[in-house]
Amino acid sequence: MQKRSDFYFKYPPNIHELDLATMVNMYRSRGEPRKAQPGQPFACASSGHLLREAKWWFGLYYSQSTWDELLTKGSEGFPLTDIELNVLGSVYISEDEPPHREYVEKNAGVTEKLAYLIVNDLRSFGFLDEDDSGFLRITPRGEKALHGLARRIYEKRFMPEMLKTFTPSDEPQIEQAQKEDKEQTSLF
Repeated sequence: MQKRSDFYFKYPPNIHELDLATMVNMYRSRGEPRKAQPGQPFACASSGHLLREAKWWFGLYYSQSTWDELLTKGSEGFPLTDIELNVLGSVYISEDEPPHREYVEKNAGVTEKLAYLIVNDLRSFGFLDEDDSGFLRITPRGEKALHGLARRIYEKRFMPEMLKTFTPSDEPQIEQAQKEDKEQTSLF
């Protein structure tokens, strides 16, 4: 299925090159307002306008109005990407038997450690439920966010063909990143 819009949040294509501590720090501080130092204004990644204060997303800066436009309808303020579409969508299509968290993380389209952070955030934000055995179910809030994101990217309600929105040429990079991901096992 072909994407109709590129106006949504995206993780950097080389995020797998970051060490775990840096990745976690960048992930946790996304969306935080940052003030520019005197004489060094930020430029909005979308509009190009100079800003004194901006919201931060993995090294990119956005004005508050652009940030608000990038937020997906139904996301309740949570910044969603095509990776969240993969995670929520893979849980959504398996209504009969919920997928295990490990399976969802491996098939998210990013390194397993970043996928772990994403699943945790989706769970803590109320988009996913996880039982004691690690099986995931999508909540009504999660369905609403999934359909809103699908409409933003594809201009249609979610369909299973929308999964795996990354291109096949990205797969070797992801496999290599997951191999490198296993080398670093902890933050400290």
